[in-house]
Amino acid sequence: MDQLTRKAYAKINLGLDALRKRADGYHELAMVMQTVDICDELTFAVKETPGIELYVEWSRDGWTDTESFPKAGEVQPVPSDQKNLVWRAAELLMDEFGIKKGVKITLKKKIPVAAGMAGGSSDCAATLHGINELFELGLSLHELQVRGVKLGADVPYCLLGGTALAEGIGEILTPLPPTPVCHLVVAKPAVSVSTPFVFKQLRVNELAEHPDIAGMCAAIRENDLDGVIGRLGNVLETAAIPHFPVVGELKEACKALGADGVLMSGSGPTVFAMFKSEQQAWEAADELKKTGLAVQIFVTRPV
Repeated sequence: MDQLTRKAYAKINLGLDALRKRADGYHELAMVMQTVDICDELTFAVKETPGIELYVEWSRDGWTDTESFPKAGEVQPVPSDQKNLVWRAAELLMDEFGIKKGVKITLKKKIPVAAGMAGGSSDCAATLHGINELFELGLSLHELQVRGVKLGADVPYCLLGGTALAEGIGEILTPLPPTPVCHLVVAKPAVSVSTPFVFKQLRVNELAEHPDIAGMCAAIRENDLDGVIGRLGNVLETAAIPHFPVVGELKEACKALGADGVLMSGSGPTVFAMFKSEQQAWEAADELKKTGLAVQIFVTRPV
């Protein structure tokens, strides 16, 4: 095989709880993760000369105006060198297995960047899958996950995809049945957020309440959409919203547009709104564009 293409799906957190801060500085987490139908696309091509080439292209899907779209010649928020997890994932496997040929990787970005949607981790996971398949390494999903966690806590989940309970720092995974059918409006404001920054602001011992993660898992298993909506919760909102008030403004705007449930995803600043009606989701997205609160808006669904 000389070339293949893989999709890298974004994720949202239906529930995110932090239980305690560990001695190693990480937080012990309990999260319900869900991939959504917003994806980057990666193409892998074998080249005869050694080394890795990475090219980043941008999809205009979801962008609300031309001013905020990444422009040629500007410093881009996604590097095309060793700083990118795509490069590091390819390098990890190619070095381990002594691959003498090289690879050219083209990454077409659609997932919002620094947005709490695991775009980098998902690209990393797609690369581990892609290199494994391209060079016929024969690694199992578990073997890829063992390698992936070295690159990022969300990578094992992104290798799995779908609906899952994630515990530990995110690497202990329990697959769940699909989330009940619903429609999502996903909105990313102009700000970008550093995950380490948000976790640094989090005060676990001062949290007034915690999301019902066990109840969320039960609602998913029972295909109870109202039960899922009623248990949406993310403790990182307490750390992010004081520093990025647009997140709170987006949540309020979505509620005013009739969303059945609204939550910040991951460490933010992306907000997603759940709707039972697809038509209502599209109508809300159109109205949300008029507010100017978000630079990327998608109507999507769980996958």
